[in-house]
Amino acid sequence: MSKAMDKLRQMGDPELLAREQDSRDQLFRLKFQMAMGNAESLKKLRELRRDVARVETLRTERRLAAAAKEGK
Repeated sequence: MSKAMDKLRQMGDPELLAREQDSRDQLFRLKFQMAMGNAESLKKLRELRRDVARVETLRTERRLAAAAKEGK
């Protein structure tokens, strides 16, 4: 696994939610800046999208694991 995923896996649910919201806010601002012609970096845009996807993946994994425990 990547170092980023390992770092995220160690976070609790509230921290993950905060990280996701922060990444989404940064992504919105960066997209807005790019639309206005102040293109910062395409690399940063990709990193933010991937970060949001990683957090969503972990939240889904945890939700499914909790549902499996309840189902047993």
